[in-house]
Amino acid sequence: MPISLAPRLDLRPTQTLIMTPQLMQAIKLLQLTNLELSAVIDRELEENPLLERADSDTDHADADDGGGAAERASVDASDPGAADASDASDEIAPADRFEDASGGDMDVPVSALDPDAPAVADVAPEALAGDPWRTVGAGGSRPDEPVETADGQSATLRDHLIEQISLGFEPGVERTVALYLVDCLDAAGYLRDEGDDLCRRLGIAPALLDAVIARCQRLDPVGVFARDLTECLSLQLAEAGRLDPPMTRLLDNLERVARRDFIGLERACGVSGARLAEMLGGLKALDPRPGHRFDTEPVRAVVPDVLVTPDPEGGFRVELNADTLPRVLVNRGIYQTAVRAARKPDDRTYLSERLQAANWLVKSLDQRASTILKVAAVIVEQQAGFLEHGVSHLKPLTLKMVADEIGIHESTVSRVTSNKYLACARGLFELKTFFSASIPASYGAEAHSAAAVRHRIRRMIDGEGAESVLSDDAIVKQLREDGVDIARRTVAKYREAMHIPSSVQRRREKQHALRTAR
Repeated sequence: MPISLAPRLDLRPTQTLIMTPQLMQAIKLLQLTNLELSAVIDRELEENPLLERADSDTDHADADDGGGAAERASVDASDPGAADASDASDEIAPADRFEDASGGDMDVPVSALDPDAPAVADVAPEALAGDPWRTVGAGGSRPDEPVETADGQSATLRDHLIEQISLGFEPGVERTVALYLVDCLDAAGYLRDEGDDLCRRLGIAPALLDAVIARCQRLDPVGVFARDLTECLSLQLAEAGRLDPPMTRLLDNLERVARRDFIGLERACGVSGARLAEMLGGLKALDPRPGHRFDTEPVRAVVPDVLVTPDPEGGFRVELNADTLPRVLVNRGIYQTAVRAARKPDDRTYLSERLQAANWLVKSLDQRASTILKVAAVIVEQQAGFLEHGVSHLKPLTLKMVADEIGIHESTVSRVTSNKYLACARGLFELKTFFSASIPASYGAEAHSAAAVRHRIRRMIDGEGAESVLSDDAIVKQLREDGVDIARRTVAKYREAMHIPSSVQRRREKQHALRTAR
């Protein structure tokens, strides 16, 4: 039987979810910070003639207020029904993937000797504890302070070096080479390009290149144009007159400094423990990234989105920060006047579209404020112990727990808690700080928060002595006695995440500190 291959038309009803521009705008507004939201509102006010910013002392009888009701809203966290489930309109949009908010250490790691490494443990023993790069460097200024020009603007490293080269080099080949090398520096001030490649690109002899680099290395800040970390620190020590043979041998053994091998360093440098401690103190006073003082962006203060205050009747009171809520009005008087004066259909269409966009923006802002308030109320209710007693009373909390409590999708909770901050009596915290994974408890008790367990591990290690250093097994045993069912590998993972050395390294540091003190 022959098969007929002919085109035909079929009608098949299907259901699809379309991301409309209005829905995309609502999703974007939900995850914006207050500064980014303010910029978006300013742009909308310029583009839409029907929108205007609300004035607190002006009564707009013919305008719709966006965000006013949410601004005055507050929730008593002690009331179990404070954060009732909202209707389906509160949810912006689901997502297949969302950011995991469980975890996130509260401890800030110290800098490493290696300028390319993002975070490595400090190289000094316990007697020299502290941030090794926040003291006065060889150049005479604090390495964490940005350099400013006469007009108060932050100077760039490139401009700072070019000004010195223009004064210190005569016009000619050497100045040209020096100016070229400035553009080869990375953000830390290091010259990473190979010498052979530089000579080939510039068409000069290696002797001329070395001579120009040597002159450039005498520029401010001391340590720029170094090829590696050892050379950078050597330049700063030589400028300070402290580059003696023992210090040179110490720079040749920086990998042992990172491992805290103090006994091996004493042998390699041929010095006593007290002298080694003094050398390490001088090493910590140097700046391994001299270029980072430049090209700094202005620091912007974090403004909290949610304010939490104790309620006299018990619990906590949760309110949105009115200073971060943009109040936008739709001026219907202008719309009605413009519609009556319009003569062309295109003008009426334009006005109708602007009115629809303005109404949607006001609705999206109000929904954003309401969703933030509901999520914050649930977080405060769940983490009331943290607000009263500190991190040791932080409870396990996940995005799903908050989403199920409010009746929205987990991705919506993730967007709401991104870059949003809560201010309370204990300080300023990002909303994601309150999310933590769960660690089971022994004997069927209530589970423990991973952040609280990390805090307990740090306190245990901080309280140990030179003769009573706790191993990971000892920490596990003590935690299990306290009702925390945790594995040894989990303790090791948390310890490494907090950049705490192993028990062998800690015992070596403490014993070295005792010998130095004697």
